[in-house]
Amino acid sequence: MRHHDRNKKLGREKNQRGALMKSLARSLVLHEKIKTTETKAKALRPYVERLITQSKKNTIPARRMVVSKIGTDGAKKMFDILGPKYKERRGGYTRITKLQRRNSDDSKMSLIELV
Repeated sequence: MRHHDRNKKLGREKNQRGALMKSLARSLVLHEKIKTTETKAKALRPYVERLITQSKKNTIPARRMVVSKIGTDGAKKMFDILGPKYKERRGGYTRITKLQRRNSDDSKMSLIELV
């Protein structure tokens, strides 16, 4: 049976995985699109979509949670720009587009962007 395999390990320990997700989410929020591997993009999507849903609420607990997940610079943009932008949207804030494989190690690459 395949229990406890919901989240991808990405070849990292738990704290490293958390730092990776925090860094990728901050980059995605600040730049609105990033190029990464397909597996990381698929792991990042639910992480960012939960944060955007929180930013739509615009409450103090929501702000604290978002700041703890991506930092103050990313949270400021989420609550000032992205929250109001996606106020009427009920999910599906990101798009993953597959790209050519990376030359060096033949990894599947993807572009993840905010819709």
